[in-house]
Amino acid sequence: MNYHIFREIADSWVLLAMFVFFISAVVWSFRPGNRKRHAEIANIPFRHEDAPLDTEESQS
Repeated sequence: MNYHIFREIADSWVLLAMFVFFISAVVWSFRPGNRKRHAEIANIPFRHEDAPLDTEESQS
């Protein structure tokens, strides 16, 4: 790739589309209803710290 190709991308609507996609991804990941889900996912490694996973729990 050379400078000309990057310049064409920057001068076109592709740059605006990439910016809108980036902002959408940021808004989607930090939307208000996601706090509980993020906390739950962050604690997955500590879920069965004291005892091994039950077979019944893993199947459901």
